[in-house]
Amino acid sequence: MSVVQATSSHLLDVYKRIPRKLVRGLGSYVYDEHGEAFLDMYGGHAVVSLGHCHPRLVEALRTQLGKLMFYSNSIYLEHQEEAASLIASQLPAGLDRVFFVNSGAEATENALKIARLATKRVKVLSFGGGFHGRTLGAQAVTGVAKYRGALADAVPGHAFATFGSIDAVAEFLRVGDVAAVIVEPIQSLAGVRSASPEFFQELRRLCDAYGTLLIYDELQTGFGRTGSFSFAPRYDVAPDLIAFGKGMGGGFPVAACVVHERLAPLIQAGDLGTTFGGGPLAALAVKTTIEILLEEHIYAKVAAGSERLMKALAAFPSVLEVRGAGYLLGLKLRGPASKLQAALLGEKVLTGTCDDPAVLRMMPPLTLTDAELEQCVQRFARAESVFHGDL
Repeated sequence: MSVVQATSSHLLDVYKRIPRKLVRGLGSYVYDEHGEAFLDMYGGHAVVSLGHCHPRLVEALRTQLGKLMFYSNSIYLEHQEEAASLIASQLPAGLDRVFFVNSGAEATENALKIARLATKRVKVLSFGGGFHGRTLGAQAVTGVAKYRGALADAVPGHAFATFGSIDAVAEFLRVGDVAAVIVEPIQSLAGVRSASPEFFQELRRLCDAYGTLLIYDELQTGFGRTGSFSFAPRYDVAPDLIAFGKGMGGGFPVAACVVHERLAPLIQAGDLGTTFGGGPLAALAVKTTIEILLEEHIYAKVAAGSERLMKALAAFPSVLEVRGAGYLLGLKLRGPASKLQAALLGEKVLTGTCDDPAVLRMMPPLTLTDAELEQCVQRFARAESVFHGDL
């Protein structure tokens, strides 16, 4: 196996990296500089939704590169309207105004800003264990202590409730001065944790009762990852705003904030802006990604494949629980997830860890084939036997 040697670097040292250098990807596999192939069960952190270098997406972007790479939002751009229309077509009625940005943190920031502009309130409630990004506003609503850090209180007006506890939400909203509640439908970084249908239903009811807007952070759950386009309207609940990102461009960097139509008139020209958001390449990547998701029936394939994978992984003695939905999975283990991750890397399988040291995450491409799924289980069996023997 190739190992990246420690050398001096001009890069700011802020990442803990897997010791491999990747140079190529195709489908569910990535290849290092020595040609070794790795089964990618992490998907570049839930980004590579269509697999690496999906031929249709590559060809669309290659053609666009030769036509128009960039222009700003000071003029109408090709593909923006089509991409926004396709997003709206997949969502509950009314969630049909789209603001394209570049990253998930930017989508979160704009959702919070819109909520404050629309309600003329400042306070925001979020949840312990939630992760929403690393810019100041997104960090302020993040409920994972180590990611809030020394600047946790740099943006005032935030409070936290226990995820899944509606009583804590009711107590905070009762005062009537809260702009928004922001929630990850599945808390990925916290250990792939979810809440009951009743929690989300009551959350919607309380927000309506107190004039508070409900924001879904669907950076990871959106665009097919849980077996449907969006977590909304699961449990018959639809939010007022949704932050999308990660896999929405099939690997191309793009994100969006979706706003309910009744809020749109409250946002004026100049309230929001972005130089690169929704440029020709990004908008075409979104449009093409959604078309592929629909035409290749990927939602159904994710749901079926996930059921098989969860059942197979749950049978291993080191696995206490398999959490999540679709291809956003967390394996609660009897020992440190980092050790199983290392054993899997030895079997040439890429996976991820999270804030819970006993949870291993799998977020593979949504195009994972049956053969690749079986290969994952076989390699997992070899790695798990070593991991289990060391416990």
